[in-house]
Amino acid sequence: MSKILCELREDGQLLHITLNAPEGNVIDMGMLQGLDVILGAHGRTSSLKAIVFEGAGQHFSFGTSVAEHRSDRVAGLLTRFRRVLSRLLQMAVPTIAVVRGHCLSGGMELAAFCNWIFAAPDSRFSQPEIKIGVFPPIGAVLLPWRLGGRHALDLCVSGRSINAQEALQIGLVHKISEKPGEDALDFFKTYLAPRSASSLRFVERAARSTLARSFDETLPDLERLYLEELMNTHDAREGVIASIAGREPRYRDK
Repeated sequence: MSKILCELREDGQLLHITLNAPEGNVIDMGMLQGLDVILGAHGRTSSLKAIVFEGAGQHFSFGTSVAEHRSDRVAGLLTRFRRVLSRLLQMAVPTIAVVRGHCLSGGMELAAFCNWIFAAPDSRFSQPEIKIGVFPPIGAVLLPWRLGGRHALDLCVSGRSINAQEALQIGLVHKISEKPGEDALDFFKTYLAPRSASSLRFVERAARSTLARSFDETLPDLERLYLEELMNTHDAREGVIASIAGREPRYRDK
């Protein structure tokens, strides 16, 4: 079974991508490779005016694979995830996330990267990496740009979960809807389909210029901090191992 499903809709103007690994749609190397291939294949589709991301089943995504956060594997995961989001920056096509249920960790980073999030009332959002003793390099760059420093600090440092209503209040979610997929499509037809595809790409490049600079300049430094310093601490390694084992971490620095 393919972990990524894609379909061109609306006469080739809309690329619909489904994270297809229910129940949790965990973002692992296989899923990231699938995303990379699909985005690469559609990078020159000149008629494309939007990309929609959705999760199969009841949840958007439980986030990136905890098993692949082990010190011997996490470098590849971070690099591949950055490559996927960098490809989206290069494509400069507007993006929409349709979120139901849990939207956590890397799933939240993917959704927060999108221009708009249409969320079901049961949606919950969290950047919970601190709970296993690590931090989200992409979230640390993306969320201050998207939400401002106050909310980025809150979500990254506390690791707490917020519901759809709070996510709407802080500007993460565009709209809460019982039928988020239908509302996302209506939004596309009203605001994107009538526009010039090439002009949409220029405005995307302009509006995301500071984020693109942070991905090029700041994110590699944060990845080095994660890989060369954080993952050399006992507590970070212990947090990941404990999570995989399903037990409470035994930190030294408590």
